[in-house]
Amino acid sequence: MQKKNHFKNKFFGVLLIAVHALQAQIINVESLRMVTDTTGWSGTVQLQASLKKNVNEQFKIGNHIHIQYKLPKHLFLFVNHLGFERIDGSDFTNDAMQHLRYNYKFAKKWTAEAFIQNQFNAVSKIEYRRLGGMGLRWKLTQSEKYKFYLGNHVMYEEEKTKEDIPNYNTAWRNSAYLSFSLYFNDHTSLISTTYFQPNFQNFNDYRTSHQSALKFKVFKNLAFVTTFNFAYDEFPVTGIPQKEYELSNGLVYTFD
Repeated sequence: MQKKNHFKNKFFGVLLIAVHALQAQIINVESLRMVTDTTGWSGTVQLQASLKKNVNEQFKIGNHIHIQYKLPKHLFLFVNHLGFERIDGSDFTNDAMQHLRYNYKFAKKWTAEAFIQNQFNAVSKIEYRRLGGMGLRWKLTQSEKYKFYLGNHVMYEEEKTKEDIPNYNTAWRNSAYLSFSLYFNDHTSLISTTYFQPNFQNFNDYRTSHQSALKFKVFKNLAFVTTFNFAYDEFPVTGIPQKEYELSNGLVYTFD
């Protein structure tokens, strides 16, 4: 079925509650894929904000835009994230990320993937991190009630960090993930993904991340989502903890 192209419709998302210590370094693309059998455009836009007053007044706002275009054998997916923080009237840009991915489904259970990504994160002292890679994605099940995927990519990473002495690194990494989606009924679903990214030249240098998102549909295109993120970096930037986490609740509006 050919879907209607209706960018004229407005779409938005509002984050209600967020408790977080995680500054996203490994993007979870699996949580962003929209399950749809129709061709054409779909996506989400999410706006999150928080205000905190103690010794200083802190205001944080961020936006998360996800757009995808699907054809029978092709999928183009773009993600853009930008976060700002204001402390006592001074503006700071904390983090930004752009991710572009292309999928080609060449068999019933097999898909080829290629991606590029650029990101910046002041809190994690990452001046920039640029990625490019490609690999395969394998669909393990055919059920519409539960879906399991296994993926593996080879990627090249270029990173510059903000330390007392700026550090520039390049590396070839493997990026493997296991993802599953459980659809309990028409209103409730759970999507969970775990990534493992070791350095080919030193397998002791690795990163892992996990995300689980529990979604409850409120209306046709509006859902309440509880999301938990966890990330571990064996060799983070000096002064940054190895473990980071985030717990959030929110409303997300989608269009398709």
